Amino acid sequence: MPSAVVFAYHNVGVRCLSTLLAHGVEVPLVVTHEDRPFETIWFDSVAKLAQEHRIPVIAPENVNAPEVLERVSKLKPGFLFSFYFRQMLKPALLATAAQGAFNMHGSLLPKYRGRVPVNWAVIKGESTTGATLHTMVEKPDAGLIAGQMAVPILPDDTAREVFGKVTVAAELVLARALPALLAGTLQLTPQDFTKASYFGGRKPEDGKINWHQSAAAIHNLVRGVAPPYPGAFAALDGKPLRVLRTIVEEQRAPRSTDAGLYVDNGELLADCGEGTLLRILACELEGEALDAKRFTEMYAERKVPLS
Repeated sequence: MPSAVVFAYHNVGVRCLSTLLAHGVEVPLVVTHEDRPFETIWFDSVAKLAQEHRIPVIAPENVNAPEVLERVSKLKPGFLFSFYFRQMLKPALLATAAQGAFNMHGSLLPKYRGRVPVNWAVIKGESTTGATLHTMVEKPDAGLIAGQMAVPILPDDTAREVFGKVTVAAELVLARALPALLAGTLQLTPQDFTKASYFGGRKPEDGKINWHQSAAAIHNLVRGVAPPYPGAFAALDGKPLRVLRTIVEEQRAPRSTDAGLYVDNGELLADCGEGTLLRILACELEGEALDAKRFTEMYAERKVPLS
């Protein structure tokens, strides 16, 4: 029976671990993460799934620590799989897999290597992304491609909605690749490094809106960091504003060239850079919902500056 030590977290981790088990892969150990107390946990638990299948689970602070390497080595796994695991596996750990070490990445490699690829693809206005299964090498996301699948990004999709599509794609990519992978007959394809792009991790403060940008660019940021992520934010008349959902108004002109928020025909609108207009579908001012009615009660017909 083929065996694999699995390093996994998040929904991709849950679905891909489930796929391995469904294909009869023996999993003697699952390595995951402790949930961070300051992080919104909106996704499923790899640890819970492993426990349901009586698989031992560890969550080390340093996955490359000597004791982890020793434990994995003693298991003599055929494969290592990394499914949305948040630490890089170093060469010594990768070398414990007799038949190969594979990672599932949430983009169409070689594009969007690095951290939070789904969020970046939305923020950059891509119309397509996907999931890629590839061999793990010392350089992140640079190994040979074992399989990939594209999914569409619709103009108003949030990162969470796209992540759901990528999760399904990851499950399908793994399921399709597994028979040949386990048999040792899967054809691997080198990445075209001339088309590679790399993006780093994002912090909550990266969600600050630059109102000099176009409405389309701001819209992409809003949906790329919308809840359950920290959200896009700005200041309205000096008060903290969190912008949660928007639509680009392509057929309407802004009231003026200065960035500002106002109500027109019962709708909350924001004038943006490049002479563009954004309709605000959901936002919060000082932590409370702000809609067109409340805005009018507070500011009447004024256009209130945004920064």
